[in-house]
Amino acid sequence: YFSVDPVAASIMEIHTFNRDREKARAGVETMAKYLDNIYLHPEEEKYRKIKLQNKVFQERISCLEGTHRFFQAVGFETKMLPVPGQETPEEFYVLKEEMLSRLEDLKDYKEQLLSSEPVRAQLDRQLCLFQPSPAAARFELPNDFYNLTAEEIKREQRLRTEAVEKASMLRTRAMREKEEQREMRKYNYTLLRVRFPDGYILQGTFYARESLSALYSFVREALREDWLPFELLGPGGLKLTDESLAFNECGLVPSALLTLAWDTAVMEDIQAAGEEQAPSPLKAELLSRVQTLL
Repeated sequence: YFSVDPVAASIMEIHTFNRDREKARAGVETMAKYLDNIYLHPEEEKYRKIKLQNKVFQERISCLEGTHRFFQAVGFETKMLPVPGQETPEEFYVLKEEMLSRLEDLKDYKEQLLSSEPVRAQLDRQLCLFQPSPAAARFELPNDFYNLTAEEIKREQRLRTEAVEKASMLRTRAMREKEEQREMRKYNYTLLRVRFPDGYILQGTFYARESLSALYSFVREALREDWLPFELLGPGGLKLTDESLAFNECGLVPSALLTLAWDTAVMEDIQAAGEEQAPSPLKAELLSRVQTLL
């Protein structure tokens, strides 16, 4: 976006990439004050120069992401200037002369800076549609597949011993809940696949803490007729009916394969009506880019 609107892009960067909101607010207010001084006192040369090593500038502005790009975008340039009482010059931001004829622009930039909000990123679902390959169910194992090495046998024994010790530990309910919470926080995303009765598999990416309602909406958006009632079954055939539950609460992270089941009564009514049905309930544009799952 910097190539389109560098001022707006730098403002978005300042508000979005600086997580300390109080620190960002203080920096933004100080920057706005710089622009306000120029707008209100254009004849005062001192307001058009900002010493980069100034304590206030360093503590409030220079430490923030995007601030330097903002000053450059609104018309400042860096120059080495002499400082009274010093032998060596210092680096300053100096407003370009041409900006004095565009003071209203500076006022607009200040208002944008003060009124902007952080940009919230949206997760790309990375929607994919697969059809299983007939060859996917056929595979051959080499003759030595079941032959364990000495290292594998030792590892298997160690894992079993650890499992027994863990199971025998006397743990309080609080300890178990704390461990479950830790497991739930381990993953930020989950990759979910929904298998349709006709074999197609719909895939999408979700936040681990999103609710099941997001998955139901995702599936409905892929259907030709989004009113068709259905339910989703998790691993083991568990019905996922409470759409307020999060994926990590249902054990659907970091990935899971679910099964879609149509409402039997509704499907029987549709068939009894004798209406011609499409080959698949999925949208044509999705079917046009189906991939083969090997």
